Amino acid sequence: MKRNPLPSMIMVLIGGLFILPFLFMIFASFKREAEVLQPDKILPKTWDLANYEAVSRNSVEAPVGLWFVNSVFISSATTLLVICLSSLVAFAITRIRVRGAKFLLNMIVGTMMIPAQLFLIPLYVILSRMGLLDTPYALILPAAASGYGVFMLSQFMRNLPVAIEEAAMIDGCTLPVVFWKVTLPLCGPSIATLAVFTFIGSWNDYITPLVFMESVTNYTLPVGIALFQSSYSTQYGLTIATSLLSTLPLLIMFLVFQKQIIESMTSSGLKD
Repeated sequence: MKRNPLPSMIMVLIGGLFILPFLFMIFASFKREAEVLQPDKILPKTWDLANYEAVSRNSVEAPVGLWFVNSVFISSATTLLVICLSSLVAFAITRIRVRGAKFLLNMIVGTMMIPAQLFLIPLYVILSRMGLLDTPYALILPAAASGYGVFMLSQFMRNLPVAIEEAAMIDGCTLPVVFWKVTLPLCGPSIATLAVFTFIGSWNDYITPLVFMESVTNYTLPVGIALFQSSYSTQYGLTIATSLLSTLPLLIMFLVFQKQIIESMTSSGLKD
């Protein structure tokens, strides 16, 4: 039976439409300013590193390196806390089955329906009284309470066979040991997917750092790039080069964990 090549061609065409702007951003970052504003070709006539050199020279007015370190620290700490707290809550809901677990899960899922912007003023007041404004903890601690993480891991844990955990407890494992050595390894693909989504969300967050941060040295990359762009609004090459630098970590992270993401999306869990 002959295979129809049309679906594959359509998928390649759609994929090309998504990749084309990213390729344009890569090539434009190596172009001179006049060539960026009047592009007659996608590839640069002469490959120039002037945009990246200009970014490194403006370390006082626009400390891109420091913004990068802030983003890495805040996103990594947020991701770690979300995984730890979400997995513990999901395990308590699906395995320990504490009283009111179903109601608690419904309440957590209900918070996902409320726009995050509505929490900015209450969080600002709370963080101000705690003395955490203009510190990385103002971005890490509120983001650690992830309703999506609890919902995602609890749904995955529901599909895991209880027999495996019961067998481990018969062999003498305590509940914490079962959680650490049995349940978490089985949830590996789901945890990896949650980690990627959480890291990307924290990395791309713009509103929260803009509201809670006051010092330029404490900014994250999205806020810093916006400041950098307003300072050099007519120099698009600098803005594109800085944006590309902030995109590369996310691309690398996705390429590293793409196998786990696909496995988590296609797997429905193990069966008894």
